[in-house]
Amino acid sequence: MSWRRLATYGPFLALLVACLFFSTQSSRFLTLDNFSLISQQVMVVGVLAIGQTLVILTAGIDLSCGMLMALGSVLMTLLAGQAGMPPALAILLGVGATTVAGLLNGLLVTRIKLPPFIVTLGTMNIAFALTQIVSRSQSVTDVPPLLTALGSTVTLFGTRIAFGTVAMMAMYAVAWWLLRETAGGRHVYAVGNNREAARLAGINTDRVLVIVYTVAGALYGVASLLAVARTGVGDPQAGQTENLDTVTAVVLGGTSLFGGRGVVLGSLIGALIVGVFRNGLTLMGVSSVYQILVTGILVILAVATDQWSRRGA
Repeated sequence: MSWRRLATYGPFLALLVACLFFSTQSSRFLTLDNFSLISQQVMVVGVLAIGQTLVILTAGIDLSCGMLMALGSVLMTLLAGQAGMPPALAILLGVGATTVAGLLNGLLVTRIKLPPFIVTLGTMNIAFALTQIVSRSQSVTDVPPLLTALGSTVTLFGTRIAFGTVAMMAMYAVAWWLLRETAGGRHVYAVGNNREAARLAGINTDRVLVIVYTVAGALYGVASLLAVARTGVGDPQAGQTENLDTVTAVVLGGTSLFGGRGVVLGSLIGALIVGVFRNGLTLMGVSSVYQILVTGILVILAVATDQWSRRGA
């Protein structure tokens, strides 16, 4: 198998191997209820990973996604629960806040020409501070039912599946179609492959980048709603590891950190790989410290595979 094929099909094979291994270690792993639980555990990171994939495809990176998600969830719950605002409007304002933050990231990258790493690192710290200030570092527990609706479940084939999981799958399908079948999607890949060549070909590269970061911000807002639906609270301490979790999912899914290559559905598989490992190791009684260790090893292997596949190409 060539390195390029390994980078394409490797994540799916890794997921299958992981599932087969853990099925031999615990009788509870290979059940529909457990897979439903895994999907619920990864739905927030999975949606965040869609936005992260868009950014990484343009050869950027977004370290602010987790804290923007936390800010959005706190704003939604505060406005709807304590300020008495209609829940639907509170959701729109929460998503709007993260969208504006994404727009700001895009403008700083394109207008001031700052590196995405620095821009999003600054945005991450700003979002963290704002989250603590507006919430007074306290979880918001008075949450209207509309904000937790996506955490409800529907029974299919005798298994309870969360509406949030269904929403995540739908968003991946839409993102896959847009990147594969539209001119805008091809422009994203072109900018990631060679920004200057894309500009010379007539693509407005700055506009593409601004749109990518703005759409990513909107997706972080949707992830905010999913986080509230899953936990039932607006948690100001959330989002502190999700930035690295999303990068892990994207890299494990076969998207190149150098931009221009990858499939968004791979990020879903990457998120599931992390979820399967954490779930399987938990069922085996392995300490969470070793779960983090395994995740780190997986990231290094995925990046090494990407490097080898580029050299082979």
